[in-house]
Amino acid sequence: MIVVATAPSSPVAAFVRSALRYPDAYAISVGGEDISYSTLLARSRTIAAYLQRNGLRPGERVALYMANSIDFVAICYGALMAGAIVVLLNVAGKSNDLIAWLAHSGSTWLFADATAETVVAARARMSTALHVVTIGPVMGASSRDTSIGEILDQRLEPHELDHDECAPACILYTSGTTGRPKAVTLSHGNLAANSGSIVEYLELTQRDSVVQVLPFYYAYGSSILHTHLRVGARIVLEPNLVYPHRAVETLARERASGFAGVPSTFALLLSRVELSDYDLSNLRYVTQAGGPMAVALANRLRAALPDTRIFVMYGQTEATARLTYVPPQRLAEKPGSVGIPIPGVEVEVRGEGGRRLAVTETGEIHARGANVMLGYWRDTAATAEVLRDGWLRTGDMGYFDADGYLFIAGRRSDMIKTGAHRVHPQEIEAVIQSLDAVEECAVVGVVDEMLGEVIKAFIVVRPGAMLDDQRVKAHCREHLASYKIPKWVEIVTSLPKTASGKVERRRLKEKVS
Repeated sequence: MIVVATAPSSPVAAFVRSALRYPDAYAISVGGEDISYSTLLARSRTIAAYLQRNGLRPGERVALYMANSIDFVAICYGALMAGAIVVLLNVAGKSNDLIAWLAHSGSTWLFADATAETVVAARARMSTALHVVTIGPVMGASSRDTSIGEILDQRLEPHELDHDECAPACILYTSGTTGRPKAVTLSHGNLAANSGSIVEYLELTQRDSVVQVLPFYYAYGSSILHTHLRVGARIVLEPNLVYPHRAVETLARERASGFAGVPSTFALLLSRVELSDYDLSNLRYVTQAGGPMAVALANRLRAALPDTRIFVMYGQTEATARLTYVPPQRLAEKPGSVGIPIPGVEVEVRGEGGRRLAVTETGEIHARGANVMLGYWRDTAATAEVLRDGWLRTGDMGYFDADGYLFIAGRRSDMIKTGAHRVHPQEIEAVIQSLDAVEECAVVGVVDEMLGEVIKAFIVVRPGAMLDDQRVKAHCREHLASYKIPKWVEIVTSLPKTASGKVERRRLKEKVS
């Protein structure tokens, strides 16, 4: 018998509640296939039972090395039901990455839709036994491997578990800004608290549906999964944005009410697709996170979607997903802001020594709430650096205005030190982004013998537009202090990004070092 609390304290409890309330409603749609909540629950329970019957103990790690799919969702929730800690891995990672992640997390199970060579290499170098379940046809897979189809052909019932909200539920690997991977460990309570807060301010209901282009193994993508299953809404999977018009076609065809993206997602859509050509009258809201959105880009998005609520948001993987949001009705009034704390979260700006700063003073952003991670997996030193007295040190610099709206000045580690000045690249990027010809841009510091660093801008030009370095510098001179004007401007075809769409400044700096 399944017992579900009124206020879910875990993503499993929330999902089960939705499945009992809306058994026939569609949970996931992809490529013409729809799966109902009752069927998804049955598949998840079968996977949970299979894991338990094959020796999985609560707290063991189950790794998912998979692209977005119905199977991904069933496996993720099935593993959680079985008491496992789910390890969500970036499918863009190579064999060495996979091996390192599996070893560091101590995963004993791997669900993978990668090539057989990748899986074989991982198994060969693992110091502990690794149970492998393949997704779809994997040529050359070992006879020891099990396919997901073999598991789902059975109808098994798991042993019911109570999910302690303080117990670890999920591990997400993030490189942060240093390039050194860290494994963010989130509890059942972290996931439930953040999902509940997001559902509240987005006003999500069972009637909503979202087109999902972000990967589930990314904190932002994961939050979309948990929030929508929490309320019984539908998730429509769109594989990628290689052909951006397809995502918009899906939005129109499915009459979706929601869409989520990072800044580069919207820069691409606005540059490559004429949104007015599509019927998006059902699009109630869009959300943006995963990096700062330039004011010019936000204005273009507002103009393109005048009847859609636009939520600019800020968060971190270490905070499960979300920390602040801008109420859509205040977006035009608060250009450049990332808004106010989400329900249940406190945010402060502090200076040296932890002193809380006054309005308009810039310092490091600190956050506290039930969404803040347990810590970094197997890294007590790194955990102690960022978790202090119940507060998360975000590493981001920012300030509050008189109305309590937060503004991000940039990452402490991204700051450019040029001569006697300290410059945040975000300010320069916002100015460059206001040029009509600019699709995207990123600014970094380049080593200089005289000044320590000088400023270099990398710019992607919109299709059909013309732009040169002199026009960029002249525009910057009109809006910026002399020491903030880029010394170098390079027009590029694309910017290096993570799988989630964030610009990798580190790779740009390596390019010029």
